[in-house]
Amino acid sequence: MKFGIDRLLSEPELLRELEGRRVALVAHPASVTADLTHSLDALIAAGVNVTSAFGPQHGLKGDKQDNMVETADETDPQYGIPVFSLYGEVRRPTGQMMSSADVFLFDLQDLGCRIYTFVTTLLYLLEEAAKSGKSVWVLDRPNPAGRPVEGTLLVPGQESFVGAAPMPMRHGLTMGEMGHWFTRHLGLDVDYRVIEMHYWLPEASPGFGWPQDQIWINPSPNAANVNMARAYAGTVMLEGTTLSEGRGTTRPLEVLFGAPDVDAKAVLAEMWKLAPDWMEGCAIRECWFEPTFHKHAGSLCNALMIHAEGGFYNHDTFKPWRLQALAFKAIRNLYPDYDLWRDFPYEYELDRLAIDVINGGPGLRLCVDDSASKPPDLDALASADEAAWIADVRGLLLY
Repeated sequence: MKFGIDRLLSEPELLRELEGRRVALVAHPASVTADLTHSLDALIAAGVNVTSAFGPQHGLKGDKQDNMVETADETDPQYGIPVFSLYGEVRRPTGQMMSSADVFLFDLQDLGCRIYTFVTTLLYLLEEAAKSGKSVWVLDRPNPAGRPVEGTLLVPGQESFVGAAPMPMRHGLTMGEMGHWFTRHLGLDVDYRVIEMHYWLPEASPGFGWPQDQIWINPSPNAANVNMARAYAGTVMLEGTTLSEGRGTTRPLEVLFGAPDVDAKAVLAEMWKLAPDWMEGCAIRECWFEPTFHKHAGSLCNALMIHAEGGFYNHDTFKPWRLQALAFKAIRNLYPDYDLWRDFPYEYELDRLAIDVINGGPGLRLCVDDSASKPPDLDALASADEAAWIADVRGLLLY
């Protein structure tokens, strides 16, 4: 199979369309060709007139570890072109940035989750391109979480940098397909194009979205493997809690929680009691870790590790958003007064709890905190939204 960048470089008719035009590249460390050459180097070597580059959250180099750790603009030392940060003084491209090129190539590996900020970066780029008459080409890449859709839709009015529009947490689209949805949903008049992948089979085993022969390169510092990508639509919610998501360890965002004052075995037993069908599609293992930084740094934490991989993984039954919600509910049942929700500035949102920003509304938190609420109540909310989203995007699927 071929990703979008490899098609662009190998098909002369595509390259000819860039002749005489100034080109910008939006990229990160996972923006590489089949032979692992970075897209910036490969495009310039192919004679493309690259006049600027853009880095999303975590930077073009992918060196920024945590949320709200900004990247400054710089000049590329090898090529002498400006490298603009879309996670620094601004997160939306300015007019000056947009004036640096005629065509913007968007080549970001995504995780298939609404909260992963590359989705919002694409939206902002499309909106600014529409205003300035620029072209946007998405060089498409796989959604490593595949086609499954899960989670409630973002509530209108709850938009943020981690919630671009009313989509579910696990959206099931590639970035190219998402761009089509944005242009249709918002009625954008923009010159938009997708350089599609060849022969991506999102429902084919054993990869189910991520080709087994494809090298994994972290698109952000804590996205270490496909297991993380599959679990992320659930485990990312830990960022809005006092529980550790495993930052400061070698397997961040692959745990349902870690904490020095929570009995993981007891939580696991309560989860099985509450909603055994939400536990399917993976293995869950008790473990221990001591974060070297971030939450609970230096403290021994009891935790539950997710294994949505190997023979334990079932693509059709694994539901990470429900699984994580279930872990929260079990903790709330066992520890009614536990200080679960972390109140701090999250992705530039100062007036809302982080868990509500992450979920695009308060619905999940309210279900967890309501002692009368049961898993079927949350399931009913999510199922209706999931069905609506699947119907909405059906005509936009390219693969």
